[in-house]
This record gives sequence, structure tokens and C-alpha cells, in this order.
Amino acid sequence: MATDFYAVLGVPKDADAATIKKAYRKLARDLHPDKNAGNKAMETRFKEVNRAYEVVGDEAKRKLYDEFGEEALRDGFDAEKARSYKQWQSRAGSGGGGFRGGYPGGAVNLEDLFSGAVPGGNAGEAGDPFGDLFGRASRRRGPVKGRDHEQELTIDFVSAVRGTSLQLRNPSSPEPVTVRIPPGADEGSRVRIKGQGAASPNGGPSGDLILVIHVEPHPLFERDGDDLTLEVPITTSEAIKGAKVKVPTFDGEVALKVPPGTNSGTKLRVRGKGVARKGREPGDMYVRFMVHVPAGTTPELERLADEIAKFEPADVRVNLHI
Repeated sequence: MATDFYAVLGVPKDADAATIKKAYRKLARDLHPDKNAGNKAMETRFKEVNRAYEVVGDEAKRKLYDEFGEEALRDGFDAEKARSYKQWQSRAGSGGGGFRGGYPGGAVNLEDLFSGAVPGGNAGEAGDPFGDLFGRASRRRGPVKGRDHEQELTIDFVSAVRGTSLQLRNPSSPEPVTVRIPPGADEGSRVRIKGQGAASPNGGPSGDLILVIHVEPHPLFERDGDDLTLEVPITTSEAIKGAKVKVPTFDGEVALKVPPGTNSGTKLRVRGKGVARKGREPGDMYVRFMVHVPAGTTPELERLADEIAKFEPADVRVNLHI
């Protein structure tokens, strides 16, 4: 049975790219092997989700999948030939125009686009209308490329943001392969390494190795696309009077101004300090200030709290209702 990639991600077929990406990220977080070590069912589901997003998360692949289904994802698929074939089927089925007589036994499966086999005929026969249109496997000229291999790779958050180089060993080669992970790699990103896949069956080029990247969570930063969020603790006096605080970024520390009267949860935007990817404007970093009150209590603290209460609204929860 064909797989419904939209159902795998839990989105409708007319979902926009942002909705698909959001659904994928949530599933990837929940199903990540680091959270479900040893759970084979979760591991299988995780791979299914990644496969689904690889297709419907890519605009070009999604269009082909919507038009032809999973057949469009097979190596060697030719969309133009497939459309011509479907047009021929339509004309033959309606009895008007097109080729006369059709094929014995009814419709031809899309497998014919790859195998070159057509029921009731031999390649090259005059009565075979697809002999010239589709070509035959036996007529292929020259060596073919080997199969691509896919492998999952987990990297830390800092390496994903800044980029990194890794040494990987290919069992078929004595020399390690240097892999460059570009800055800004995200959960589910794919890195293609030329010539590190399976060998060709007839002397052609080797296939490629495709790395599916998974990113470990960071203890301080949260990521949303190219934007980062960082929680910064501030003291009660800093929240009341205002202050200047230093916060970390991936480009070094920056000094930020805490406005007087800052409430816990207040966000400040720092432009250009998010994730930087080649050919794109860097994202932003959002600093969320969290007011930390002193642990425990003393008579002096209680007295100061009473003094502060004189300047507070009579009911800060007046709008807290359904």
C-alpha cells in the first residue's frame, strides 16, 4: 500500500510550507532517538517522519508526489514521459484520437516507465508506440550511477549553528572522508557527499552518501528557524531600577539594557544575532528576561516587600478570567 506522507506528518494535503515544517519539527522532537533510546517502534516512526518531510517539505518533490504519487520518487523517473503516458492512456480509454487499439490486457502500470516492459509487445516492434516515446532499459547507453546511501548523524547544537567538519569512515575505503556541515544546519537537514554511496554495477560513478542531520538540544538556547531565544535571569532590583547585563551570543557577548520596570517574561530583540546561513539574512536573537526573587525570606525582606507593594496595582490579576 502506498504511503500517504501527509498523513504521516498529520497535515492536510493543502497545508502550506510553514505548517508542514512546524508539524515535522514537533514530531522530530517527540520521536528523536535521544528521547526514546531502545524503542524500535519510535525509531521506525522517526524514520517515516523524516522520509515524509524529505518529500513534502521540498517544493519540487512535493509537486511530483502530488501528481504521480510515490512512483515519482524512484530513480530514473521522467515526469514529461509520465505525463505523455497518462495523456495516451486517457485518449486510448476514451476511444478518441491517440494510438489505435491500445494494449492487450488493459492499462499499463507506471512500472513501464522504469523497466521498459509493455504487455503484449516486444521492444522495437512496429506496433509498440512506446518504443520511441519511453525507450527501453536494454537501449540504455553507458554505465549507470550506483545507489545513494542514507545515514543519520547527530551533532551538537553549537556545531549545527556554527558549522563544523567531521571525519567519517567509509567501510569500502581505507581513507577517512572529511564532511563539512554548513553553518545553520537544522533538524532534518540533509548533506550530500558525492561518490561515497554504493558502487556502480557496470563501471559508472559511485552513488552519494546522504547524511540526515539531527541536532541535540541546547541547555540555554531554543531555535525556531533562524531565530534563537535565550532566557536571561535578572534580579528584583535590576527589574525595578533597570540595568545593563551581558548575554552570550554565537558571535561573543553583547551588553543589553534592562529597562526600568521590566516584568518577568519581557522579550528584547537583538537583530542579526540568530542563525547565519549562506545566502540568507541572519536570524535574530530574542532575550527573555526572567525575574529571580531571593530564595527564602527574612523579616527585612518582608518589610521591603511591603514597601514595594505600596507602588503595585491593587489587583494585578483583574483581567485573569475566561
